[in-house]
Amino acid sequence: MTKTVVADGVVEIVLAASAADAPFGSFTPGSHIDLHLGDDLVRQYSLLPSATGTWRVAVLRERDGRGGSAFCHDELAVGRDVRVAGPRNHFALDEQGRYLFLAGGIGITPLISMIDEAAARGADWRLVYAGRTAGSMAFAADLARRWPDRVDLHVDADRGLLDLAGLLAATPSGTQVYACGPAGFLDAVAEHAPAESLHVERFAPLAITDREDTPFEVELARSDRTVPVPPGRSVLEAVRDAGVQTLSSCGEGTCGTCETTVLAGEVDHRDAVLTDAEREDSETMMICVSRARGPRLVLDL
Repeated sequence: MTKTVVADGVVEIVLAASAADAPFGSFTPGSHIDLHLGDDLVRQYSLLPSATGTWRVAVLRERDGRGGSAFCHDELAVGRDVRVAGPRNHFALDEQGRYLFLAGGIGITPLISMIDEAAARGADWRLVYAGRTAGSMAFAADLARRWPDRVDLHVDADRGLLDLAGLLAATPSGTQVYACGPAGFLDAVAEHAPAESLHVERFAPLAITDREDTPFEVELARSDRTVPVPPGRSVLEAVRDAGVQTLSSCGEGTCGTCETTVLAGEVDHRDAVLTDAEREDSETMMICVSRARGPRLVLDL
């Protein structure tokens, strides 16, 4: 493992498999991995383009974070073993189309591999990368050097806040919009971009303030069990309390690890992973945060 400062408050971490493990394989643009940093400290980071056999991520120090970024900056030392899971991809790049990539701060990380892919395909694409200051914008200089005619670096301190409404209004119809960044940035993008062409990845859970937790039951089809889910308890917690183990990582609806197939019932989706169309179909749900809209759900567990 190596660690390098690449911007104000941002470190780049390059990981390689230990001699006892299989080499790291390839990944699709938009993928992320889990870093197991300690007991109950698991965080997800988007993969950057990297040399064969390595995985590369960048971590922003979060001033009001929950400990993961501080650990990466202060405790994670060169040569230290770190358990890694993944990669997984809930932010995949469409195979065809014209692309507008919108990055807010550290949200640039999943977009770089997408840009490389779009450029390799000869696709029509543009990147608008916004940051508070030039020094806070990781990888900005390299992106501008490689694609000076396609990359717009928007420094808020020099140009004011990015006019997302105007930018998106001027974007040709049918353009696929891929956005990643802070919650406020993504909310503004979602307000002005056509829902059918918008793809976002959120680093923080959605704020749910208008829904009550009502009790319901979950039927576990493969386990032949029915589990009550009371208010204040998640489906994941109820299922584990009943002795049925299932994968989970973030516990807040942002990573997609706990995605579970829904066989019957109506879901109250509260995750930040699924698209509007996927929520409408309700073929799967994130059981760490989402709940039932009715008295019963049937899950493939």
